[in-house]
Amino acid sequence: MRGMAVLALSLALTPGDASAGATPSDDYRDEAERITAAALASDGAWRKLTHLCDRIGHRIVGSPALDRAIDWALEAMALDGLENVRRQRVTVGHWERGEERAVLLQPRRMELAMLGLGRSVGTPPGGVTAEVVVVPDFDTFHALPDDAVEGRIVLWNAPFTTYSATVAYRWSGAEEAAKRGAVASLVRTVGRRSLQNPHTGVQAPWEDGARAIPAAALSVEDAAMLARLAESGERVVVRLEMGARHFSDVESANVLAEITGRELPEEIVVIGGHLDSWDVGQGAHDDGGGCVISMEAVRILHELGLRPRRTVRVVLWTEEESGGAGGRAYRKNPGTAAERHVAAIESDGGVEAPSGFGVTVWKPGGRDVDTERQDRALRVLKELAPLFAESGARDMAPGGGGADISPLMEDGVPGLALQTPMDLYWDIHHSSADTVDKVDPDALRRNTAAMAVMAYVLAEMPGELGD
Repeated sequence: MRGMAVLALSLALTPGDASAGATPSDDYRDEAERITAAALASDGAWRKLTHLCDRIGHRIVGSPALDRAIDWALEAMALDGLENVRRQRVTVGHWERGEERAVLLQPRRMELAMLGLGRSVGTPPGGVTAEVVVVPDFDTFHALPDDAVEGRIVLWNAPFTTYSATVAYRWSGAEEAAKRGAVASLVRTVGRRSLQNPHTGVQAPWEDGARAIPAAALSVEDAAMLARLAESGERVVVRLEMGARHFSDVESANVLAEITGRELPEEIVVIGGHLDSWDVGQGAHDDGGGCVISMEAVRILHELGLRPRRTVRVVLWTEEESGGAGGRAYRKNPGTAAERHVAAIESDGGVEAPSGFGVTVWKPGGRDVDTERQDRALRVLKELAPLFAESGARDMAPGGGGADISPLMEDGVPGLALQTPMDLYWDIHHSSADTVDKVDPDALRRNTAAMAVMAYVLAEMPGELGD
């Protein structure tokens, strides 16, 4: 049967059919046009996003706000007429930041713009007061003598290059500083600009028995100022006070809903985003937008009476920001033992105007790229690109996936990411500025259209992407 499906896909998606003059996208053009028109005419995603952001707000794991968001999503998708609406229980960590502040004491007194990092420990009563040593990178830090680090606060003042490169200082800076006797760790906000608006984010978990120290992010402006003062020879002293606390694990949930496939209901195309956010801002771009476009994409398919041959399932994952328990729990027990995922699409790069999709296919059992399957998948996506002309998501490239679908991808499931330019995203994510007014309603509609068309086509095509 699998060989026949691969042959069918090859026949359906082979360019240049001389007998009919057809292109691969022609088989789905009518449905894609209907889906796109419906998405661009609807304000459903916008209404969902404003409700989530304005009425519920930020949604850190373990909070009553996240519980309310889960209940809201269940009710909203049931009212939209989706099938098998349910919660999937997930055990998650629970951290709260408490009261916090950072104050420059020398060479002058000044309140600093800061946010504690997720998983950080708190300070002792009265805080931690120490001289600051400023380093631009790990190499410079490791070249310092021990007496330049011990008993001090380390400030990692790494300018933003790319997120994957710069986030390493937020992730492991505190761990590295603690190993050499530092009493706290500060990191320059991981973003291009912050406008005195620090960005939080998670740090690496502490190893058993490790000496944990408090860790926080400073705004770009304040980190740069401290670096200039230190470079000029000034003695820079900061007091850091953090009430961060860890609590026992609590119960949260992924939220699932679907359109059951008409021929192959056990084969799943999953789409979604993560419902949790940090405890600042509203989590609009990260990742309320990804959630609502996925919810609305499946609602539009249902409204148009489009039931593809495979099941399209929307999943709103929990705890993406601070550990990824939702994605792991879903992979472990997605629904039934008979289910098999044929593709997974994640939106977690904001909802600016969509530019296309990235795709990654790993070999089962790890994260090594399966070059042959990925090349075949990319070839198919490029042939389908005309279907996305009106939404703007025509660029198909290698490099897709996301944190929540990565456990599925490790099983060999092709992972796609709905991509945007991210021109604004790195300036506001994980910060108080990630609010719904930063979302363009037209761009939100176009993201919805792109997600809905891709989900439908991957669930409807005769064979599987990458085979």
